[in-house]
Amino acid sequence: MLTQTTTRVLDPGDLDAVLAILYSEPVANAFVTSRVQVAGLDPWRLGGEMWGWYENGRLRSLCYSGANLVPICATPEAVRAFADRARRSGRRCSSIVGPAEATALLWKLLEPSWGPARDVRPHQPLMVTEQPSPEVGPDPLVRRIGKDEIDVIMPACVAMFTEEVGVSPLAGDGGLLYQARVAELVGAGRSFARIENGQVLFKAEIGAATVRACQIQGVWVAPEHRGRGLSKTGMAAVLNFALADVAPVVSLYVNDFNTAARAAYRRVGFRETGAFMSVLF
Repeated sequence: MLTQTTTRVLDPGDLDAVLAILYSEPVANAFVTSRVQVAGLDPWRLGGEMWGWYENGRLRSLCYSGANLVPICATPEAVRAFADRARRSGRRCSSIVGPAEATALLWKLLEPSWGPARDVRPHQPLMVTEQPSPEVGPDPLVRRIGKDEIDVIMPACVAMFTEEVGVSPLAGDGGLLYQARVAELVGAGRSFARIENGQVLFKAEIGAATVRACQIQGVWVAPEHRGRGLSKTGMAAVLNFALADVAPVVSLYVNDFNTAARAAYRRVGFRETGAFMSVLF
């Protein structure tokens, strides 16, 4: 019997209940939903555990514990329970990321034992749109990346990650996991770029994809080509691909201090609907 409130590691038999929670907020939960839809709840396939928090015998909140620690539809009481479990098991993730309110509480509870963090980004606006850009025409030279072009796109991916996160994705395992992820997105037809004379001028990926929502990530313009509006027209092109082929709702989240990017995304037609928070180790 489950006590009035309890947490446990969920298993494949809990899949329907987990999906019901994930689908209740399809945009905010797109990243985890995309993984669960493919891998289910088997920890080996999922790349981590899914923790569940129960109230009066009913599953109410989730927390994904893998390379990222992600609170999902988590009430304050659930966050406290997840923090207790995370503290006991020790830090195995490279970041904590999720809706800003729950993530802020989770980090407040974990910081005494897990801190200090390498970087804390407390407010990352979540932006959404359901239609092609009403103002910005898509760049006709932005296209899907072919499987034979991984070597062309990889340096741009590494440059974007290093600039955004502050460390190279090639550290640690020599970049094997990161290269596999890039190859996965290319193979799935979710990597896009404008390439001229073998140089990537603009690139972006649809990193998370479900039937209800998808999330654009990795937006990058080569430094020497910035200021030309390539991010706006490139994003308009990727948005069209996403709406046509992936999901009816397209989202992204961005650092609040990146005012140029936020302005560009608003111009393309994205609107801010919430906020994420990231804690990087």
